[in-house]
Amino acid sequence: MNTTTYAITSLPTSQTFLGSWPGIILSIVGANIALILLYIDYQFFLSLGPGGTPSTPYGYAKIKFLSLLALRDPLQPYPPSLTPGYLTALPPRPRARPKVAGIAPHRQVTQRATRQQYDALLEVIETIGSTNARLALNTSCFEHHSLGLFACEPVIHTCRGEIAHAHPSDGSMHMVLHPADANLVMEVGWGERHPLAKGGWFRRFVPEGFVMVYTPTGDGETEVVREVLEAAAWFVTGRGKGEVAVMGEQLVRDEGDERASGVDDDDALEGL
Repeated sequence: MNTTTYAITSLPTSQTFLGSWPGIILSIVGANIALILLYIDYQFFLSLGPGGTPSTPYGYAKIKFLSLLALRDPLQPYPPSLTPGYLTALPPRPRARPKVAGIAPHRQVTQRATRQQYDALLEVIETIGSTNARLALNTSCFEHHSLGLFACEPVIHTCRGEIAHAHPSDGSMHMVLHPADANLVMEVGWGERHPLAKGGWFRRFVPEGFVMVYTPTGDGETEVVREVLEAAAWFVTGRGKGEVAVMGEQLVRDEGDERASGVDDDDALEGL
């Protein structure tokens, strides 16, 4: 009798079922909201455009993991360098900074270039690369979908000696800059650090001086970007190894070599 009574009293009652419904409903609603937000974020990742990083759930998951380790402030200055950079001054960028998103791809989502503006930028890159025997043009080692400028004998070790590349989707560029030049570019509103440009272990993905230079969209702005690109070429080709003329100007200054470890082809973070 006692056993039967225990079995009956242990059976779930309708009140027990009713009491659990709010929790079940909240769990279902919460899970659906999470899936919707995940879908929206994934679509935003795809909207940044093509790059070396696969536009797949795997590529998305990889970038979300790396975002946990990324710079929180892309305008954080680099520590002072013992040697001066190439640039002495730059005109301030005459507009507010664009909105930038992503890691790979890493893109502007506002103030994007028109096709005409992007073609003008490509002309600058092609002219610099084709008029200097120490430089070469090829498909970007980082990007895989755009034109890159390379050093034939780089001193600063990057992915196959890549100096810079342009992004067709927005007209921005990534360049490898001397710390002092990178700080000046950020100070006057012309760019920001890549989220993984932190040095140390992150050099396996991008060089420490890896900087996004914003899209030139106004009169005279392409000339400013040209000057920054020359600074990047000066830095990656090395100093103390003779003159490197770009557009008829001397880039290399006799200040001694400064070598840095950097990105191997197999380790480069694609889709930058």
